[in-house]
Amino acid sequence: MDTLALALLAFFAAGWFVLAGADIGTGMLTPYLGRTDHERRLVITSFAPFFLGNEVWLIATAGVLAGCFPELEGALLAGQFPVLLPLLAGWIVRDLGLWTRGRGPGRRWRALCDGAVTAGSWAVALATGWLLAALLTGRPYEPASGPGAVLVAVAVAALFAAHGLGFATLRLTGPAYERARRLVGRARRPWHSFALTAVLLGGLPLVTGSALAPGSQAADSGTLVLLVPALLVVTVPLVAVQAWIWHTFRHRVTGPSYL
Repeated sequence: MDTLALALLAFFAAGWFVLAGADIGTGMLTPYLGRTDHERRLVITSFAPFFLGNEVWLIATAGVLAGCFPELEGALLAGQFPVLLPLLAGWIVRDLGLWTRGRGPGRRWRALCDGAVTAGSWAVALATGWLLAALLTGRPYEPASGPGAVLVAVAVAALFAAHGLGFATLRLTGPAYERARRLVGRARRPWHSFALTAVLLGGLPLVTGSALAPGSQAADSGTLVLLVPALLVVTVPLVAVQAWIWHTFRHRVTGPSYL
């Protein structure tokens, strides 16, 4: 059961990095991809159908961590609070910008919400990199510091942005698409860039896990016997719904949504 619990933790964490990394990265680059109010709305429309479903993977990761690895979860909450706070704040600010963009008066309001989406996305990406900088050292009980932590945080944020660019080339049209392609390059297959960054982002939690060795901090066998089968049952519809969403909205964006 320890191995299954560890596999579930890795699966959900990698899933969040790959799937949510697309909307976070695109949100980070909204001012570059969308120069006008209409173009920014199209950029947001490109990831609007996905972001809520993608966030479920982070919630699932936290649930597996709390239920199956309570010691590690406690160390993270206590030691990484200065990192988790901006991560959660950025998450909330970004979602507020997305939900309220089409519900306020005028262009200035929409510009303010677009700024919230961009700032929140950068905060999530940088805070995630800062968190990984600490976990890669095997010290979850204290935030990382120094030039190394800054370098890791910036590198992870840049990887999120590159992932968002790859996603944008698959979903956008018109001038926003051309701007994304300008940075991604003229690869023969548009999905090549997205696939490469997906592999790199998905590997981040796996490398982090090898540094932390969470298997040694798993809950007792009785708890795992109860939790792991239930988590496996929940995983099947989660993956099925996620696959349906990505299949349904696989086409390029040609018009704005309700956001």
